[in-house]
Amino acid sequence: MDLKVGQKARRQMAVTHETVKAYAELTGDYNPLHFDEEFAGRTRFGRLISQGGIATGLLHALVAMDMPGAGTVFMQQEWHFPAPVYVGDTITAEATVKSINPRHPVATIDFRITNQDAIEVLTGEAVVMQLPLDPPEPSGNSP
Repeated sequence: MDLKVGQKARRQMAVTHETVKAYAELTGDYNPLHFDEEFAGRTRFGRLISQGGIATGLLHALVAMDMPGAGTVFMQQEWHFPAPVYVGDTITAEATVKSINPRHPVATIDFRITNQDAIEVLTGEAVVMQLPLDPPEPSGNSP
């Protein structure tokens, strides 16, 4: 892994009605909190919120595309959602390398997502592994 402890990366996205609709079409999450303004207005949120997977999806894009980059997969995730992401928010994800395994292409990364008002909407940590881009040599044990 070409990472250093303390290294950072950022990624931003606007959360629109279209984003929420596309996510629902992929996952089947049509909770009225995301689509029914009257329903959402009667909850503690007061208005439409996005699915949590949209915020975590931004982290997946950050890891796969920005840091560490191509071939990286999540091995473990722990997310906390201290505030909702409202439809219409612009969210910014920041990743900071916490530790690197010296013998394996594995790193622990701290994550934080804030909205346009600098309110934290997600915090957490994940362990990621960057897969080698060259296939392993055959072991000779194939049938």
